[in-house]
Amino acid sequence: MSNHLSVDKVQSILQLHQQGWSQRRIATALGVDRKAVRRHLRISEAETQAGITPKGTSAPTGSLEPNQSQSASACAPFQAVIEQMLRQGLSAQRIYQDLGSEHGYDGSYYSVRRFVQTLRQADPQAFRRIEVEPGNEMQVDFGTGAPVIDSDGKRRKTHVLRVVLSHSRKGYSEVVFRQTTDAFLSALENAFWEFGGVPQTVVIDNLKAAVTKADWYDPELNPKLRAFAQHYGTTILPTKPYTPRHKGKVERGVDYVQENALKGKKFTSLAKQNEHLWHWEQSVADKRIHGTTRQQVGRHFQESERPSLIPLPIDRFANFNESRRIVSRDGHVAIEHAYYSAPPEYIGRTLWVRWDARTVRLLDDSLSTIVVHARSQSGKFQTAGEHIASTKINSIERGTAYLLRKASLIGASATRWSEAMLADRGIEGHRVLQGLLSLSRRYECDQIEQACDIAWRHGAYQLRSIRKLMDRKVAVQQIMPFL
Repeated sequence: MSNHLSVDKVQSILQLHQQGWSQRRIATALGVDRKAVRRHLRISEAETQAGITPKGTSAPTGSLEPNQSQSASACAPFQAVIEQMLRQGLSAQRIYQDLGSEHGYDGSYYSVRRFVQTLRQADPQAFRRIEVEPGNEMQVDFGTGAPVIDSDGKRRKTHVLRVVLSHSRKGYSEVVFRQTTDAFLSALENAFWEFGGVPQTVVIDNLKAAVTKADWYDPELNPKLRAFAQHYGTTILPTKPYTPRHKGKVERGVDYVQENALKGKKFTSLAKQNEHLWHWEQSVADKRIHGTTRQQVGRHFQESERPSLIPLPIDRFANFNESRRIVSRDGHVAIEHAYYSAPPEYIGRTLWVRWDARTVRLLDDSLSTIVVHARSQSGKFQTAGEHIASTKINSIERGTAYLLRKASLIGASATRWSEAMLADRGIEGHRVLQGLLSLSRRYECDQIEQACDIAWRHGAYQLRSIRKLMDRKVAVQQIMPFL
């Protein structure tokens, strides 16, 4: 049998109980479950103790207070506790958890949520309107733009970015096809240049193109957005998640664009829609008298806010591509089929890489620059000499001069034979010289010196000649003094 009883049966239960009937007798007479009778009597008793008129009884005229409910609620016994939690700013979910763990509440979450909504409606809190100084703040938000229908009849959805300076309410609007990071930054930059300056702070929504991790206290911004803010000398401030009133000026601004500039319109291209928005800003939005400031928007901007904006930099933001890359075992990262070296200690680690048409930058996790390379052609390597470990630089890369310096450590004869051999054999003598140096791992320097002296005297510039002399251990013929 269902425990959800009609209002008439609940009223009958309360009246019969007041007449002294037992719970069993009431259940039998009304044809309801005895547990349901007990539950409703318990709720009625709790409401009576809390000062709420029980269901099924009439309250005196004018006796219902704002914090009372006309319907029974399992939360009524905890009203004082719930009101205190609301003053602390706790959500309905948190209140439900604390009631169950700390106050023995065994009802449902939905009962708590309904009870909280009732209390909030009975005691609404007024929001404070915050006005800012000129040049201090700009608010940004996205909305749905007018559709673009091309010559083939294909309909594409657009997004309109609305930018509003909080002091003068001067606005800028631009439509894009996708809410990507590049599209967002491009439109934001166009707004700066349209205003002729940059505000101190930019308040944005927690859109994925800008905020990697939403957090009211310590949000994680997209690295490209941080570089953009640094270039223009401003600060990006995301709003609290799911709190649109923190950027109420631009929230209404988006509605204004949609209702006044774009409603009922269609365009054949994105460029035509943006051109329409630019003319609308100049001829309509800037000419209106704002309801809060009571001043014409365009004139108010020119006179009071534009002089307070941060001056624009000389160049626009150098937009770049960005990605994470692992430094391979050969000490390079791959960018568009070209390869760029990193210091040996970063082999196997993941780095940030930023590249544009001219440069490639490797950055660590704190976005500090490790090395800057010039862009290279596809299939080419850009390798800095200091990025190669000394043990991994082969003799060919070091050059002939390096090998001759090593041969000089064996002795004068080895140097003389090496120079003569290179003059005789040319570039192929480079590898012969490597072979001569390798003999130092098997023979003493004196033995190599003797063999090189004999070979030089006979003009023998083959490495096998040196090896044969070493194996025979032939000594240099001594010139005997005259007796």
